[in-house]
Amino acid sequence: MTTPNKNLKICNKGHQYYKSSDCSTCPICERERRPENGFLAMLSAPARRALENNDVTSLQKLSSYSEKEILKFHGMGPASLPKLRSALKEKGLSFKD
Repeated sequence: MTTPNKNLKICNKGHQYYKSSDCSTCPICERERRPENGFLAMLSAPARRALENNDVTSLQKLSSYSEKEILKFHGMGPASLPKLRSALKEKGLSFKD
């Protein structure tokens, strides 16, 4: 069975999925590794990966960046900033000026 404009892909773990782009990210693996709590759990998968790929895995590390710097990360969009601001504020932190 084929899906129009989508190609069957298989990840390293053997999951089969269809994608129309060259993106190799397995949606099944992404669901399995999504955190259940913490500030990364509030974000979309691309935004979460953008932070993880830049070693921003704690609010303390996040607070060492400005909003402009965070937005430069591939996969990070402006819709994530209010969530990040809120998480920082809860811990008495903020983005770098």
